[in-house]
Amino acid sequence: MAVQRDRSLVIFPGSRKGKEPRKITLYVDPNEKSPSIIRRVIGCYLNGYSGIRLVSRKIFTVSQQRAIRDISRKLYMRIMESDAKSVYIETLIDETKASIDSAIHRMHAITLSMYQDALNSLRNQDVALAELVCSLDDDVDHFCFFVLRLIRSVILNPELSNYLGIEMIDCLNYQTLVHRVEHIADRAVSIVKCLMALGRAKQPIPEPILELILEAGKETLNAYDRVVKAFFSEDVAEANRIIELRRRIEKLDQEIASKLFQHRIQNVIVSCAICSIREHIKEIMKHVKDIAEIVINRSLQ
Repeated sequence: MAVQRDRSLVIFPGSRKGKEPRKITLYVDPNEKSPSIIRRVIGCYLNGYSGIRLVSRKIFTVSQQRAIRDISRKLYMRIMESDAKSVYIETLIDETKASIDSAIHRMHAITLSMYQDALNSLRNQDVALAELVCSLDDDVDHFCFFVLRLIRSVILNPELSNYLGIEMIDCLNYQTLVHRVEHIADRAVSIVKCLMALGRAKQPIPEPILELILEAGKETLNAYDRVVKAFFSEDVAEANRIIELRRRIEKLDQEIASKLFQHRIQNVIVSCAICSIREHIKEIMKHVKDIAEIVINRSLQ
C-alpha cells in the first residue's frame, strides 16, 4: 500500500519488486542521417528508457558513430558496449533521488550567466566571451532533457511524484518553464552569433544604438532573473509587475528602430545584426512574460 500526494491510497497485489530498468533497441540503416539518429535517442531518453542499444543493419558510418557519441555525452549517458555494428548506452540516473527544482535552478543559473555574458560581449566586442556563451548551450540542453525526462516519468508512474515532490497538475507548468528557459539560452547564443558576424566583417554597432540595445538587454536580464525567483516563491504581485515591464521593452525597441533610421546605416551586416538582436531581446521578454503568467495560473490551481 502506498500513500499518494493527494492522500489517496494505491494498493498493489503482493509485495513489489524493484522496478526493472526500461531498455530498447533501435535499428539504424546505413544511409540514416545523423540528426535522425540523435532525435530517436533523445526520444527514448525522454520516455524514460535507461538503456538504449543501437544496432546497424550493416556497420556504422563515421558520422553515425560521432553522432551517437555526441548525443550520449550531451545526455550524460555512458557507452557500455561498442563495436562496428552495435552500441549500448546507459544512464545511471536514480529518478527517486533526483530533484526537479534543483535541476531547474542550475539550468536557470547557466542561462542567466549566458545572457549576462552575451550583453558583456556586445559591450566590449569580446568574441572570445561570445564563444564561451555558445559552449554553455549544451549544458542547458542537458538540464532541459533531464527535467523533461523526470516530468514524463512522473506522468507514466504517478507514484514517483512522492519522491520528486511535484504535484501531477504542476507537470505542465514545469514543462513550460523549462522550455522557456531553454529558449532564452538559445536567444543568448543567437545574440553572440550576431556579434561574431560583426567581428568577421570588422563592423561595430554605432555607440548610440549599442547603448539602447544594452539598456533593453539589461532590463530583460533583470526581469528574467526576477520571474524565475517569483515562480518558486509563488509571488503573484511580482509576476504582475514583471508583465508590465513589457511596455518598457517595447518603448526601448522603438527607440532603437528610430536611431537605426536616423543613422542611415549603409552596411547590410550591421543593419541585419541590429535588427536580429532587437528581435532576440523582444522574444526573451516574451518568454519572461510567459513564465510570469505561469506564476499567476499556479496561484489559482
